[in-house]
Amino acid sequence: MQKTLIIIGLTAITIGLLWPWLANIPWGRLPGDLLIEREHFRLYIPVTTMILISGLLTLIFWLFHR
Repeated sequence: MQKTLIIIGLTAITIGLLWPWLANIPWGRLPGDLLIEREHFRLYIPVTTMILISGLLTLIFWLFHR
């Protein structure tokens, strides 16, 4: 458990430090992401982005588990 928390913390720090560059990557604008716009209303559901992130996290955790 300690190793997992340390890895999560280091990952959060790394993402925080790299955020100015990571913000320019077009995450969330992938085909399959839903955007519903109406007058005074905007609903965004990043379906494809969440599937991609889930797959990457599953792969990373699987590799660390081995």
